[in-house]
Amino acid sequence: MTDTPQDAVHHGMNDGLHVHIERLGSARHALVSGLRLHVPPGEILTLMGPSGCGKSSVLAAIAGTLASVSEGLQPLQLQGSVQLNGRELSHLSTHQRGVGLVFQDALLFPHMSVAENLLFAVPVSDASGNKGSTAQRQARVQQALQEAELSGMGERDPSTLSGGQRARVALMRALLAEPQALLLDEPFSKLDAALRAQLRPWVFAHVRERRIPVVLVTHDEQDVADPQRVLHLRATAEESPNHV
Repeated sequence: MTDTPQDAVHHGMNDGLHVHIERLGSARHALVSGLRLHVPPGEILTLMGPSGCGKSSVLAAIAGTLASVSEGLQPLQLQGSVQLNGRELSHLSTHQRGVGLVFQDALLFPHMSVAENLLFAVPVSDASGNKGSTAQRQARVQQALQEAELSGMGERDPSTLSGGQRARVALMRALLAEPQALLLDEPFSKLDAALRAQLRPWVFAHVRERRIPVVLVTHDEQDVADPQRVLHLRATAEESPNHV
């Protein structure tokens, strides 16, 4: 079951992220049903709700990673559609969707330096298929380090960074991949209160500047980016495989 904000239902499919979930769950249990949401470019929608209500599963449905999610031994399946800038994503693999994902753990590659982690995300070719030079790609990494207030730290081992610094690198790495939408799964949950208060506006400013739709999952009311764009998911006790 879901509570949908007044502006979450949008019938046009021209811009931003549109998600329609008729049913999301295993054969026995529907985690989410009857959900429609629309996130315009540059807006941040916050998903909230108790543990087990399907918040992270909604992100997996958008990102195309449901195959790695299960309920017990039963895989989760989506009945519905996911559209991004008018393009249907439901039948595309994860790498074809143009959707970035940032988790509560930074998940930086431990065998790479900070700069190498960032360079890994920089596309080799632009949207027209033109190959960028090594110098151009390196320049983008240096710009990202500057934006993350980490200039001069490119050669550092990620394990030597603070939690806040690792979080900033993870976000910049996701943005360097030029996603058309970004999903944030509890990105602040492992930081202390002071660091969360410092990092939130930094993250929100960067994604808004890039004019991409963002879905943020959190348990913390303080993480809400826009009080007008909050969607509360509720746990459901439905067990019938025929529910739509």
